[in-house]
Parts: sequence; structure tokens; C-alpha cells
Amino acid sequence: MPTPMRLNAAAFISPQNHPILVRNFTSVKQDDLKYHYVAHTSLDVIEERLAASSKQNECYLGLLYSMEDLAVYGFVTPMRLRIVIALALSDAVVRDADVVLIFKALHSAYCRSLANPFLRLYTPTDADPATLLTFGGADRFKAFKQHVDEVGKAVTGNTEIKA
Repeated sequence: MPTPMRLNAAAFISPQNHPILVRNFTSVKQDDLKYHYVAHTSLDVIEERLAASSKQNECYLGLLYSMEDLAVYGFVTPMRLRIVIALALSDAVVRDADVVLIFKALHSAYCRSLANPFLRLYTPTDADPATLLTFGGADRFKAFKQHVDEVGKAVTGNTEIKA
């Protein structure tokens, strides 16, 4: 039986290249900085792919790169939000359809959180919707983290994702 995919991290990056959320699904707390690095280095690859691509309607960018024990995949929404996931490398075959489902679930979690009418309270009036989550405060940001954690639990089958 093949080993299931293991989602190590998910990152949401605004169109202005500001990290909205970088979520670590491993049990090692020291990996947080590593996944911030992975998210930021993937931006260069994403920009190259978008500049070279003639298809502007393609959201899924595929495998961006692999390093050490990670395979990094990218997704760009029509509103230019970048979603990056880091999967653990294994001997199992990772199908693109499975990765696209993960991205669609993460994008859906982002959209549900952004559609919260109370998210705009106490935010700067000139903020664009992509940065509202960063100004949202701990309580409003917690719901988005929970939605992303649900996706992480569904992918990995791990019920003990750290808070």
C-alpha cells in the first residue's frame, strides 16, 4: 500500500508578496523558519513561470522545485494570490489531480475567511482584501487557521496538528 501524501506546510502570499499565513503541519517547531524560506524562494520560481507562460488562465503551476526532503508546488488565483504547499518527498507517486484538490480546498478556506463580514472591522480603510487577514487580529485570524488546519488534517490524516 502506498504511503499517503504528507503535507508539511502551506503558505498564502498576497499579490504584493507579503506572507498572509505560513502554516507548519509538522511537529517540529524549528521548521517554521524553514517554511518561510521555502515560501519566499518559491516566489521567484512563480514569477518566472508566470512571465514565461502564455496561458494566463492556468492557476496550477505544478512542481516548482524540490529540495532536501520537500517537493514544493505552486498555485496562483485569478486575483494573484499565491498559494504554496510543501509535500514530504516519498516513493509514492503524487498525482497532479490530488495536488490540485489540495489547492482548491486551501483556496476555498481563504475565500470563506475573506467573505466573513466581520473581518473588515478595525482595519485600515485603504487596505486591499488580500492584506485584510494580516490586519485581522488574533480572533478573526483564528478561523482562517482552523480552516487551513482542517485541510491539513484531511490530507495527512493527522489529527494532532499543533496550534
